[in-house]
Amino acid sequence: MNQMPQFLRRCSGAALVSLVALLGAGSVSAHAQVASKFDQAVASEVLVKLRSTADLQPLLARFPLTLASQFGARPIYRLKVIGAAAVNDVLAGLALEPGVMLAEANASHASPEARRNVPWAIGTATDYVEQWAPQSMRLAQAQTLSNGAGIRVAVLDTGIDASHPMLAGRLLPGFDFVDFDTDPAEVPGGASYGHGTHVAGLIAMAAPGASIVPMRVLDADGVGNAWVLAEALLRAVDPDGNPATDDGAQVINLSLGSLNRTKLLGTIQLIATCGDPVLGDPVADLSDPGYADDRARCAAASTGTVVVVAAGNDGSRSIKQYPAAESVYGVIPVGATGSNGFMAGFSNYGSWIDVAAPGGGITSLAAGGGYATWSGTSMAAPLVAGTVALLRAREPGLTPRAVAERIRKSGATVCGRVSQVQVNAMAALTDRLPAPLNCSLTQTSGFTSSSRLR
Repeated sequence: MNQMPQFLRRCSGAALVSLVALLGAGSVSAHAQVASKFDQAVASEVLVKLRSTADLQPLLARFPLTLASQFGARPIYRLKVIGAAAVNDVLAGLALEPGVMLAEANASHASPEARRNVPWAIGTATDYVEQWAPQSMRLAQAQTLSNGAGIRVAVLDTGIDASHPMLAGRLLPGFDFVDFDTDPAEVPGGASYGHGTHVAGLIAMAAPGASIVPMRVLDADGVGNAWVLAEALLRAVDPDGNPATDDGAQVINLSLGSLNRTKLLGTIQLIATCGDPVLGDPVADLSDPGYADDRARCAAASTGTVVVVAAGNDGSRSIKQYPAAESVYGVIPVGATGSNGFMAGFSNYGSWIDVAAPGGGITSLAAGGGYATWSGTSMAAPLVAGTVALLRAREPGLTPRAVAERIRKSGATVCGRVSQVQVNAMAALTDRLPAPLNCSLTQTSGFTSSSRLR
C-alpha cells in the first residue's frame, strides 16, 4: 500500500480537500499529463516564490528539497527534489505553506514551430527584400520617421549566427543560458537550427537602426525551460546587475512558449515591464527587500521593457500559449496573418490576442549565411518587436503599457475578425487610424509548401 509522504501527513483532511479544489485543473495535474518533450517539466525540480527570503530555510528543513539557485536577492528559487519524493507530492505540500506564494514545476518551453514540426523552405535575398510583409505593415513609410536607432532588442531563442552578413554591426554581446557561456551562437544538428537567426533577421528588417542582443535559451531542438527563460529575461533588462545603469533592452522578443502555465514568468514579466506590484498577490507581490534593485531600476529608467511574445501555432481559440497569455500590461501576445489579410489558419486566436502581424510564408536570414522561408507566430512576433523598436526610438517616454495600447489601437482590423488587428507601423508612429486591409476572397492556412523543405 502506498503511504502518504511524511511532509503531507501533517495536512488536515479539510486542507487536503481545499488543495484539490484549488489545484483541480492547475499546474500539478497539467504536468502529470505531459504528451511530449515539448510539454514535459525538468525532472526533480520545482520553482518557488516565497513571501520572504526568511521563509527558505524552514521550508528546506521540512521538505525533501535542496537549493539549486536563486534570483539574486529575490525570494525566488529553483529547488531540487531529493530522495524518492514525487514532484507532484512536493508541490501539493508546498501549496499549503503560508510562506509560499507560488510553487510550480519547471515547465519546458519551445518554439511553436518545433512543437508543430513546421519546416522551413530555402529562400533568397530577393525574397527577403521584396516579400509581402513589410508593405502590408507599412514599414517603409514608418522607417522614414524612425529606424529604431538607440534601441536594444533582446532575442531569447536558439541563438543567432553572428557571422551572417546581414547582421554585421547590428549585434551586441549576449549570453548562452543553455551552455552558460558568453557565446550565444546557433548550435547545428537540431530541428530548430536557425530559428533565432530567422527571428533576428526580421527584427533587423523592421528596425534597421536597432541593436540586437542574442540570448540563447533554447537548444538546437527548440526546447528550453521556465527557469532558463526567467534568468534570461532578467539579464536582458539589467545585464550588469546595476539598476542605475541604463544598459537593458527596451524590447524583448519571445518566439517561444509552453502549453503549461508557469505563473512565476508572470512575476518576471511584471519586473521587466516595470508593472504595478500588488501586495499579497501571488504573481504581483514584490514587497520583499530582495526586489529593491528592480524598484530602483524602474525608478531610474521611468519606463520598463516591452515584451513581445508569439501566441502559438495550434490554430485554436481555446489553447493558450504561455507566457504570451499571462495578461501583464506591456506584454504583447502576437498572432499571425496571411498575405490575404485573414488570420493564418495555424495561428492561435481569441480574446487574449489583440495583435497580429504577417506570419505566413515569411523570408528571413538562415544560419550559415543564406535565407529561409518559414511560417508561424514566431515570424509575426519579431515584426511587432521591430515596430515597437521604431516607436520607442521616436517616443522614448512611452511606458510599456502605453506602447502596447498604441500598437493595438493603430492596427487594421484583421479580415473576418473583430477582436484582432494587424500592426500598421506607420499608423503606430503617427498615432493615427490605419487604412483597412485589402481582404481577399479566400482564407488559407498560411503555411508554405515547397519541394525543397528541410
